[in-house]
Amino acid sequence: MEQGISPRNMPKVSYTTVLTLAYQSLGVVYGDLSTSPLYVYKTTFSGKLSLHEDDEEIFGVLSFIFWTFTLIALCKYVFIMMLADDNGEGGTFALYSLLCRHARISILPNQEITDEKLSEYVTEGTTDTWQSSALKLFFDKHPRFRKGLLVFVLFGTCMAIGDGVLTPAISVLSAVSGIKLKFTELHDNYVVIISCVLLVGLFSLQHHGTHRVAFMFAPIVTAWLLCISGIGIYNIFHWNRRIFHALSPVYMLKFLRSTGVEGWVSLAGVVLSITGVEAMFANLGHFSPLSIKMAFTLLVYPSLVISYMGEAAFLSKHHEDIQRSFYKAIPGLAVTAVMFVTTCLMALVMIIVWKKRILNAVAFLMLFGSIELIYISASISKIPEGGWIPVVLSLIFMGVTYIWNYGTMMKHQFDVENKVSINRIVCLGPSLGMVRVPGIGLVYTNLVTGIPPVFGHFVTNLPAFHKVLIFVCVKSVQVPHVSRKERLLIGRVGPKECGMFRCIVREFADAEACYAPDHTFVDLNDVENMETSLSKDESLRILEAKESGVTYILGHSHAKAKKSSSFFKKVAIDIVYAFLRKNCREPDVVLNVPHTSLLEVGMIYYV
Repeated sequence: MEQGISPRNMPKVSYTTVLTLAYQSLGVVYGDLSTSPLYVYKTTFSGKLSLHEDDEEIFGVLSFIFWTFTLIALCKYVFIMMLADDNGEGGTFALYSLLCRHARISILPNQEITDEKLSEYVTEGTTDTWQSSALKLFFDKHPRFRKGLLVFVLFGTCMAIGDGVLTPAISVLSAVSGIKLKFTELHDNYVVIISCVLLVGLFSLQHHGTHRVAFMFAPIVTAWLLCISGIGIYNIFHWNRRIFHALSPVYMLKFLRSTGVEGWVSLAGVVLSITGVEAMFANLGHFSPLSIKMAFTLLVYPSLVISYMGEAAFLSKHHEDIQRSFYKAIPGLAVTAVMFVTTCLMALVMIIVWKKRILNAVAFLMLFGSIELIYISASISKIPEGGWIPVVLSLIFMGVTYIWNYGTMMKHQFDVENKVSINRIVCLGPSLGMVRVPGIGLVYTNLVTGIPPVFGHFVTNLPAFHKVLIFVCVKSVQVPHVSRKERLLIGRVGPKECGMFRCIVREFADAEACYAPDHTFVDLNDVENMETSLSKDESLRILEAKESGVTYILGHSHAKAKKSSSFFKKVAIDIVYAFLRKNCREPDVVLNVPHTSLLEVGMIYYV
C-alpha cells in the first residue's frame, strides 16, 4: 500500500513537534466543525418538525448526530482517509493524483516516462490484481470516462468552494445571534453589522499565513471546546442522565417511524454536525496525519459528542427553548456532495492504488456512500428554501474551472500541431539573412519536444536570435514535491554547433514558485553539473554567453475559436476563457522575469 509520508521520504519528528502541530490544527482545521452545535438542533427542529419536539424525537436526532459524526468523521476520515494522502498532501485532488499516477488517466499535457523515475513518484506495493488491471484498461480504452472523472473531481472541489463561501458567514451569524438572548432589544440589523465586522477582521488576518493564524486561533478553539464540553457534562447530570440511551441506533428507527417525511427532511439539519470534516483531509499538507488524528480523537470528538448530548439533555426538559432558525440556507447539500465524491474516489484508490479486493471497495462505498446519499436526498428539499445558493455558486465555479482547463488544452493542442521542426531552424543561417546575436535567449514554451510555433513566428518577423538558445519548458508532474536534484532536465537540441538546448523544469501544477537565482534557470551550479548531458566546451559556451546578458522570450498568445466552431465553443473560448486569461497573472509575473530583459511575442491561436 502506498502511503504519502513514509519513513522513506520523511524524517522522524519528535513528540513535541507532533503535539505542536496538533495544537495548531485546532485553530485552522476544526473551527467550522467546532461551531456546529450552534445551529444543528435549531435547524433540525425547524419547519414541520417543530411539531415533534418530544423526548423520543430529541433522542432520535441525537442518535443520528452521534452515529453520523462517529461513522463519517471518526471512522471514515480519521481511520481510513488519512491513509490515502499523496506524499503528505490531502484533499480531493490528492486522491485524483494517486489515481492518475497508477492508472494513467491524467489529461495533463507533456507527460513523459522519465517523470515516473522521480523519487516521490515511485510506488511501493504488490502487483496488480485482476480488478485493478481491469479498471486501468477500462480508463485507458475510454477517454470520455477519463474526462468524466475529471469533471466529477472538479464538481466535488467546487462544491467545497461553494460550501466555504457561506459557512463562515453562517457560523459567525449564529454565534453573534446568541447575544440577543442577553440583549433582547438588539435588532437583527445590528447582528448583521457586528457579524460583517468580525468577518472582515477574520479574513484580514489570513495573509499572515497558516503558522501565525493557527497559533492565534488555536487557544480560542481550545477554550471553546473545553467550555461546551463542560457545559454539556453539567446539562447531562443536571437535566437528564437518561440521555445516554439515545446512543442506541434503535432511536433512529423510532424517530423516522414517528416523524415520517418530516423526519427525513430534517436530516438536512443533522448533516450540519459534520460540516468541516473534509478539512481534516484537505489540510494534511499544512500539518500531518498523526497531529490531526491526535487533535480530533483526544479533544474535538469527545468535546463535541458531550456538547450534543448535553444540549439534547437540556432540550428534553425545555422543549420551548428550541430556537427557530432563520438561517435555512446552510449548505448541507454542498457538504454531503463533497463527501460523496471523496467516497467514490477512495473506492477507486482502494482498487487501483492499494490493490485491495473489489469487495472491500464495494463495502466501503456501500457503507459510507449510502449514508451520504441519504443526507444528500434530505438536503435536496432545502434547495427551494435557500439551498440553491451554494449549488449555483458551485456550478459557476465548476464552469469556470472546466472552461479554463478546456481552453488550456486547446492551446496546447495548437502548439503540438503547429510546432516548428528543428531542421527548419538549423537551416537558417547568414545566407538567408539570419543573424546570431551575443547572449542567451530563454524561450519559454509548453512543449517538451520540438520548437514552439511562437518562436517560428518570432524569427519570421525578426530574423535574429541569440548565439545560445535555451527552450525552457515549465511542466506539471503528478507528485506534490520535486527535489532540487530532479527538478531540471537539460539536453541539446539539434547539432552541437547550433548552440541550442532544452531545459525542462518539473513542478507540481504551478504549486511551487518558479523563482531561481539571478532570474534564470541556468545558474552557475547547474552549468557545472551538466557534464552528464553536455560536453565541457558547451558548458563553457553557455557561461561565456551569459556574460553578454540574458533575454527572456515569452509568447503573448490569444486563443480564438475558429470560424467553423460551434456557438458554445465560441462563447467558451472567445468570451469566458478570454476573460479568465485577461484576469489571471501574466507569465512574466509567475516566472519572476525582469521587465528590462523581457521580450514578448504576440500570436493568435485559432483553436
